[in-house]
Amino acid sequence: MSGVVETVREAAGALRRIAVGGTTLFMRAAQTVGGQAVVEGVMMRNKDRLAIAVRKPDGSIILETRPWFTLLRSDWMRKPFVRGTFVLIETLVNGIKALNFSAQAAMEDEGEEEVKPWQLALTVAVSIALALGLFVVLPHLFTLGIQALGLGGGTESLSFHVWDGLFKLLVFAGYIGSISLIPDIRRVFQYHGAEHKTIWAFEEGCELTPEAARSFSRLHPRCGTAFLLFVLSLSIVLHAVLIPALLALYTPEGAVVKQAYVVFAKFFMMIPVSAVAYELIKYTGTNVEARLCRVLCWPGLMMQYLTTGEPDDSQLEVAIAALKGAVD
Repeated sequence: MSGVVETVREAAGALRRIAVGGTTLFMRAAQTVGGQAVVEGVMMRNKDRLAIAVRKPDGSIILETRPWFTLLRSDWMRKPFVRGTFVLIETLVNGIKALNFSAQAAMEDEGEEEVKPWQLALTVAVSIALALGLFVVLPHLFTLGIQALGLGGGTESLSFHVWDGLFKLLVFAGYIGSISLIPDIRRVFQYHGAEHKTIWAFEEGCELTPEAARSFSRLHPRCGTAFLLFVLSLSIVLHAVLIPALLALYTPEGAVVKQAYVVFAKFFMMIPVSAVAYELIKYTGTNVEARLCRVLCWPGLMMQYLTTGEPDDSQLEVAIAALKGAVD
């Protein structure tokens, strides 16, 4: 019980620092820095520049800076409720390239070439397919099982999509909890915590040292974990509205074909879902002092207890090196 109380206190403290610790918190440094944990390191992004810092086996830190690969090349792509999908794809591409670099650097295997464009495209496609299978197809099948037990309605009913959303959240939490048992993944989660602490220190205007960053929370409202929760939550609402409307327009013959049709429709609905989720997390991240935004941030902060770990000073040093490389 004491662990639960401590968890709630830390999350509340993070929100208080946002809401009260004043108001000056987000005025001291522009919120242009974001990051991602990689193998034995951290990637930091500042506008169109990214930096990857990795701890090598000999204890030294290697730093790589490069331009941020972007898909937002036209004005229409930057429009609200359009840009979210492109941002998600470009983040995935840059993240995979950073992971590839960090894995090579951490193993000191610099003789290997970087991932070729076709290999990167294949990796992105497989990643998206696995995510859709895990968070769209599997929960749908679980919900069909609930329906078969007589505990929920058909695909046209609200109860079906509520069950579907519940299973999505359970699968997500179970997946994160399972991979956190792997030692290497636990290390990555610690670097994730180091990334958050370092960004907090930067936004607070503190000196960028492990000692200064150590005191900050490992939770951050702009984390990608919150984005995933927004995607899962919004999918419940949009599916509950759009799927019945779609079936009203056209319903295939046969139960199997009908369910395949619904799952296929859900794949395409990930585009508007991700677009809306991006705008939502962008709004909450920049208006986090508002009470509604703090409420919306809370589930994401709590989920970060699974996706972050307390870093040591050596990991904070790596995150600081990445941030300095990103902000030059």
